[in-house]
Amino acid sequence: MQKALIIVVFVTTLFCGGCAANNAQTGAGLGSLGGALVGALTSKDKVVGAAFGAAGGALAGYVLGNELDKYETKQISHTAESLPSGKTKRWINPDTGKRYTATPKPAVVRKGKIQRDVVLRAESGERIHVTVERGRAGKWHIVK
Repeated sequence: MQKALIIVVFVTTLFCGGCAANNAQTGAGLGSLGGALVGALTSKDKVVGAAFGAAGGALAGYVLGNELDKYETKQISHTAESLPSGKTKRWINPDTGKRYTATPKPAVVRKGKIQRDVVLRAESGERIHVTVERGRAGKWHIVK
């Protein structure tokens, strides 16, 4: 029974991690997996250890992943605020070492809001279209 529960936690975490939409979700998935394994291996009661380890690992992974998302979000917002259309901003995430570029398009008004589309490229070749919107305080935030 204990082995079956550990296997279920392991498989579920792998599938959830693959569906994650952002770094926080990925971090939570990987953290719960690592926590469950450590908890099961170090506790006398393997099931309880796996459960507590998964919960603690998910929380720690979510917090770490969320911080990574904040860094990229800040860079995208800065790009929308400070770069002319068609110019490219480059940066390296200091936590992950990953390289990114972001190229904003001209600002438009959609539903009464000022928005810009930004093309984000990761060094892995991923290309993501992000829409940012100027908020009431004048700061840009991602809307999709």
